[in-house]
Amino acid sequence: MLVVVAAVIGGRAAASGGAVAVAAQLGAVALLRPAMRAAQPVFMARWLGGMGVRALALGLVLAFAATHRAALGPLPASLGFLGVLLPLLYLETRFLR
Repeated sequence: MLVVVAAVIGGRAAASGGAVAVAAQLGAVALLRPAMRAAQPVFMARWLGGMGVRALALGLVLAFAATHRAALGPLPASLGFLGVLLPLLYLETRFLR
């Protein structure tokens, strides 16, 4: 639903960025979920890995948008990514309980 809202507001570029954000969030949660009850060093390593997945995804969106400006605008793509990822990060705390 967040990707649809991003698409309505920012167009195809924002929808693409939002879709990448959803994929990054799913990957980060899949990485963290098995370590929810693990020792703190293991949990923190998995959490940091999830943040790395999200940062890498943002970097890929920005790199693609910078090299293919005709296909994907950098500003709408990055705002779509962040506009979808930030609510998902907030909801992650409720989902992982």
